[in-house]
Amino acid sequence: MKRIFICIVVMVDAPPTLIHHVRSMTPSQQQPKIHLINTPEYREGYANSVQIRVNLWDFLLLFGLVNQTAPDHVNIHNFQGVYLSPQQAKALLNVLQQNVTQYEAAFGEIKLEPRAGASFVQ
Repeated sequence: MKRIFICIVVMVDAPPTLIHHVRSMTPSQQQPKIHLINTPEYREGYANSVQIRVNLWDFLLLFGLVNQTAPDHVNIHNFQGVYLSPQQAKALLNVLQQNVTQYEAAFGEIKLEPRAGASFVQ
């Protein structure tokens, strides 16, 4: 039987929470033990900009930093691009939605509109 595993790791101010979706498995089969191993190239970074490019085969998420030096001048410095299959993108969408819902239940609504007088881009 063919198995498809989609694994997404979510970090929220706590030890990593592993959320995995397993499809095409019979109920009697055990889910695999997943070990997370950081490669030497692993790095963490902060991004306040995510651009998404889509084509038939994949989604490209471009992570970067926004630097607005004047009201009419914004630089975005991209530092990482991550390709996802359409299935991974949809799984990520579901996990992000679940986590945003939990975050808002705990801490209140996340507002996206800029505050009056703010000089930054959302």
